[in-house]
Amino acid sequence: MRIGVYPGTFDPITLGHMDIIRRGAKLVDRLVVGVTTNPGKSPMFSLDERMAMVEREVADIGGDIRVVSFDSLLMDFAERERATMIVRGLRAVADFEYEYQMAGMNQQLNDRIETVFLMADVCLQPIASRLVKEIAIFGGHIGKFVSAAVCAEVVARVERDGRRGS
Repeated sequence: MRIGVYPGTFDPITLGHMDIIRRGAKLVDRLVVGVTTNPGKSPMFSLDERMAMVEREVADIGGDIRVVSFDSLLMDFAERERATMIVRGLRAVADFEYEYQMAGMNQQLNDRIETVFLMADVCLQPIASRLVKEIAIFGGHIGKFVSAAVCAEVVARVERDGRRGS
């Protein structure tokens, strides 16, 4: 069985993430969407909230897609999941430089797991969770970047936390 892992913080999950999940799921028998923490980021949503959000968003895609949380080295997680492939999305040259370095480090940690890069759909390339949150905080409309359900959750969180900018 070919198992791929698509890791991320998904804070929140965007249409760009969904594009990579849909396409990545076609490359493997099982795609494990790994929802993780990142010590360098301050998430808007808790791990449990992000897990629920991702599970809801991928429910109608079809295929064998599992959503699993992890808080470890990616390669350790991938090995636990018996993955042979890490799926990563690329938006721009800056992504490639970072991802290329990470793929090299990951290969040093475990050379039995390949990293596969998927280019984001052209219309989705500018989308980044960080920018979606920033737009929402300043009162902008984010419906072009996330599903309607995610949009409602982000707007509600911004309003609840009183983060709305002027």
